[in-house]
Amino acid sequence: MTNVEIARVLLDIADLLEIKGELVFKVRAYQRAARAIEHLPAEAELLLKEGKLKDIPGVGESIAQKITEMVATGRLEYFEHLKAELPEGINTLLSVPGIGPKIAMKLSQDLGVKTIDDLERAILEGRVAGLERMGEKSAENILKAVQTLRRKDVRIPLGQAMPVVEKIMAGLKDCPGLRNLTPAGSLRRFKETVGDLDIMGTAEDADTVIQCFVTLPAVKQIVAKGPTKATVITTEGFQVDLRLVEHESFGSLLQYFTGSKQHNIALRERARRRGLKLSEYGITMVETDRTEYFPTEAGFYARLGMQYIPPEIREATGEIELAEDHALPPLVEMSDVRGDFHVHSNWSDGHDSIEDMVAVARATGYEFIALTDHSVGRGIARGLNVERVRQQEQEIKKVEQNAGGIRVLHGAEVDIRADGTLDFPDDLLSQFDVVVAAVHSAMGQDKDRMTRRVIDAMRNPHVDIIAHPTCRLLGEREPVDIDMEQIFRVAAETGTALEINAMPARLDLKDTHIFRARELGVKLVVGTDSHSAAQLDFMRYGVAVARRGWCQARDILNTLPYEEMRRALKD
Repeated sequence: MTNVEIARVLLDIADLLEIKGELVFKVRAYQRAARAIEHLPAEAELLLKEGKLKDIPGVGESIAQKITEMVATGRLEYFEHLKAELPEGINTLLSVPGIGPKIAMKLSQDLGVKTIDDLERAILEGRVAGLERMGEKSAENILKAVQTLRRKDVRIPLGQAMPVVEKIMAGLKDCPGLRNLTPAGSLRRFKETVGDLDIMGTAEDADTVIQCFVTLPAVKQIVAKGPTKATVITTEGFQVDLRLVEHESFGSLLQYFTGSKQHNIALRERARRRGLKLSEYGITMVETDRTEYFPTEAGFYARLGMQYIPPEIREATGEIELAEDHALPPLVEMSDVRGDFHVHSNWSDGHDSIEDMVAVARATGYEFIALTDHSVGRGIARGLNVERVRQQEQEIKKVEQNAGGIRVLHGAEVDIRADGTLDFPDDLLSQFDVVVAAVHSAMGQDKDRMTRRVIDAMRNPHVDIIAHPTCRLLGEREPVDIDMEQIFRVAAETGTALEINAMPARLDLKDTHIFRARELGVKLVVGTDSHSAAQLDFMRYGVAVARRGWCQARDILNTLPYEEMRRALKD
């Protein structure tokens, strides 16, 4: 079992124990262990072999035994017994965001709901809204969550798709004669969700590469296999296509299959007016029927009289017109990033020590890293109280002295409470190098209350950044109901930076929000929300989404030299 699967079982156990009325500390123990395992940089199976299971924060003897059983057998007898003791369908109901143990029991016992279809029917018939302490708004939120679950079957979140494709590409890298291997489609454009997964390449011997592809360990089923193309289903259940062409046609192939559809339609129309026809093989002069071939995309766009257009902005939103005028802005690059504003350590719910997080940040080439562990209100995340904040401050100073020149900022991710107040008092907030404020609770508030709540936080002079502003989790939780236009305008007024959260499950702000915020002069930062040193690599997702929002380096505070960044952040 993977870490994600183990964490899911432990969270389900916590829910079931809560339904049974078990002591709160026991429920919290499973929740904490689940969070720790979900963010591990290594699989639990490896830690088991190394005898390090009990080194995981929150994992004691009892939970370690259960993890051992799951790794060895793929199931957990204790979990099966718990499920058997409760009404049929409870676990299914608990899989719907917004349905906790008490609501699940009420739906099961009072309405006889056992399946997602039962639930949707009960909502549409008004029976859920009629339950005690529910109402129309709660029922509507649950219906939105159900619809999100149904859409999950159609599109794959970027953070799930990219590792699968990268694993396949790694498996093919030593295949003889293979060149130019790269993802295509919406994955290459870094859309937040993708459909089927496409990989393009060129090869001296296509048959050999295709055979390498279909026999990879990651392949569960071969759907189709030809001389230059094959389609497989991976062990994760995703469909992946590999397509190969001659080296001389790779630029045309990659451009064609990267899309977007609207971008390619607009290109074809412009080409038609010039007597040209575009295809995956090249550009054909209609009058002579002669085809030109392009080994690179840059050559392909140049033949159309255009500047090269980065994949992330190929959405037919003005990029073609600017490319014709050679006026596209230089988009932010990973090499521009000088630091990370949102990082957790094992002082709260992170896996690694401050020293480990700083070491990886320094190896990455960063000038600074901000440790932003949770405030005390996040009990499940082992949030810091005032005493532990003071202790952590001393630890950070000690680590920075031996960190080889990287600056280590002492920050905090502070909860924005339901009434808009913050989890720490102003006198403590004023002493942090950086304050990141975020909503983690009461997400069902109506638009006016949620908007006012975040604005109240932005008007606090000590708040520097609002993290993951819409609180969404791709494929799992819809964004909160909030007036983003008003948020952008107040952020620009107060100088509060808004975060582009690079956690692949969030990507929040999304691309269209980033574009609008940038237009209004809002300060933007990219934060990985890392809970382990390995997750500092998530920065690439955040930068890609920033590029989709047409950000240049100057739009992102992470790209500024340290002293200039500090002034801009606190201005």
